[in-house]
Amino acid sequence: MKQKTTLPIKVIEIEDMSIYMADGCRLSARAWLPVNYETEPVPAIIEYIPYRKRDGTIYRDHLIHPYVAGHGYACLRVDMRGSGESQGVMLDEYTKQELEDAVEVIYWLSKQPWCSGNVGMMGKSWGGLNSLQVAAMAPEPLKAIVSGYTSTKRFSDDIHFKGGCLLNDNLRWAGVMLAYSARPPDPLLFGDTWRQTWLERLKAEPFLAENWLSHQTYDDYWKHGSISESYSDLKAAVLTFGGWADNYMNAVPQLVENLKTPVKGIIGPWVHQYPHMAAPGPQIGFLQEIVSWWDEWLKGSIETQSSDKEIIYYLQDSVRPKRFYNFRPGTWHVENQLPSTRRTNVSYFLSDNGLNKENKGAFELSVSSPANCGITQGEFFPMALATEALTGPPEIAGDQRPDDAYSLCFDSGPLTTSLSLVGRSVLNLIINSDVPQAQLIVRVCDIHPDGASTKICHGLLNLSHRSSDEKPSLLNVNQDTEVNILLDETAYKVPIGHKLRIAISTSYWPFVWPSPLQSNIKIKYGKIDVPILLNPSKVDEYSFEDPETSDKWSHEVLRKGSYNRVIEDNYGNDNVLIKITSDAGRSKDLNHGLVTDQTTRECWTINKNDNLSAKGSITWNQEISRNEWEVFIETSCNMSADESNFYIEASINAKEGLKTVFEKDFSYVIPRTFV
Repeated sequence: MKQKTTLPIKVIEIEDMSIYMADGCRLSARAWLPVNYETEPVPAIIEYIPYRKRDGTIYRDHLIHPYVAGHGYACLRVDMRGSGESQGVMLDEYTKQELEDAVEVIYWLSKQPWCSGNVGMMGKSWGGLNSLQVAAMAPEPLKAIVSGYTSTKRFSDDIHFKGGCLLNDNLRWAGVMLAYSARPPDPLLFGDTWRQTWLERLKAEPFLAENWLSHQTYDDYWKHGSISESYSDLKAAVLTFGGWADNYMNAVPQLVENLKTPVKGIIGPWVHQYPHMAAPGPQIGFLQEIVSWWDEWLKGSIETQSSDKEIIYYLQDSVRPKRFYNFRPGTWHVENQLPSTRRTNVSYFLSDNGLNKENKGAFELSVSSPANCGITQGEFFPMALATEALTGPPEIAGDQRPDDAYSLCFDSGPLTTSLSLVGRSVLNLIINSDVPQAQLIVRVCDIHPDGASTKICHGLLNLSHRSSDEKPSLLNVNQDTEVNILLDETAYKVPIGHKLRIAISTSYWPFVWPSPLQSNIKIKYGKIDVPILLNPSKVDEYSFEDPETSDKWSHEVLRKGSYNRVIEDNYGNDNVLIKITSDAGRSKDLNHGLVTDQTTRECWTINKNDNLSAKGSITWNQEISRNEWEVFIETSCNMSADESNFYIEASINAKEGLKTVFEKDFSYVIPRTFV
């Protein structure tokens, strides 16, 4: 990234701008405005999230918002109600209150003397989802949004459930929010009432896994905030982005295909970071892209007018399997309509001698994976930043051979022509299960001539959800059943001489919580429809500028961060233990002196022969300090299950200096409902 020390327009910063809601609640915003904002009104951009502008997203905020403001915009990074220096409490994600507050902020912005009246909204992940949800409420001043790593259907494409399977990030992200929400406001900004507000938040704070796990089907709870329920509600122009190394890649094509407003989609090889700063490369001039987007839709620039529908995606070349990539080779492709006329479906049939283009007739093969199958998968959303280092955190899927050995695998012969897989594959199966509640996981892999296995994409299905996410039903034991498994979006080129593998397993730990009982599933028929790009370009069809940012956050690193992932396989008792330590390091802000220190420890355990042995445990240790003021917070959460119930526990221990000022324990028993 190139840091721009000189921008077209000089920017001033307001460290703590007050925005009062109709009920009197004060929201706190950090604002960057053009120096002449009082005499020359400009459009306003907001990023509205709970991750604390003072000590959470401060690194990326410095790289993004001053840059955009320096091109003629008022940029506000707003802490949601109950987070950071904003008043109130936060009780869940995407609540009616959260969205109504955002709409109120948008109208407030549009009426400021320094705002032209046009407003944009941006964000990734939480901010990407609520940007879409707020746009679907259609506040008149909101003309355009930038939404990344997002979801159009919260039940099937977020961190909670997928294909009806319970994702373990449901527990992990509840642990994240417990930790972030337990932090106090900064007394330097908030004043003498900081402690009272902190204690009020701690007393009111929920453990969100209980909310999320109490809704195990696609009910009204999940339909709220799922814009797939009514795409036509969204009126603003949408720039959306995602990454192949992340697990939020499906929304980009869904939005491009279904929105009636102008929409532009970008999918690169990235993890869960903004595209100008995400590994693996190539990074792009993302800030130039969004400035151009705002210029078109908030300023009416003729020079930057784009197509009404456009998707730009990175077709990844074949690579050796690794847990981290600094760079992924490939080519940028552009399409102006979905479904695409440049693609065709190719069918492959499963058989007892592999994967074939012809149906080889009847067969019967069984799969019963040990409970630890899935160990190679990696994180739901890896977070690696682009660096000059050749190695980084081992967060993404590695060599699939250990999991392939626990799966039922169907291989093609060596390819005589390369295949460019672009889109979503669908696997149709006829199965027969010995238990009424089970799950299937399907991976498509690139098999190298020496046997190395690189994951291309995957799909999950809780078999009780085979017909409906709203009204699941148990399988009829030992009865043939037809199911379809939808795999994730991908863009990957398998070269000549490599093989295509379809790997099917009955477990995927620790990515997915296991079914109550280990299953033996017979496969009696299988056909996968694979979307293939015809005549892929050998050169880029779209050219991005090199990445630029504003100046970096001014801080001192007191302890470097680190990430460590250890797998222990005990051959004596068949227990498998995964330990993940994520140390964010210790840093001091050189402007206001705030010191932050954070370490997260996760432990996921399971016995290979017992699905009910699964346990997850997460602990966060945080310190926030300045001079003699010190706050220490430890939060933890745990989860286990038997055949009938999930058991979740959590705790908060907060100290000011050496004195414990607050303790709270959570304990819930939640019935399993077809999970």
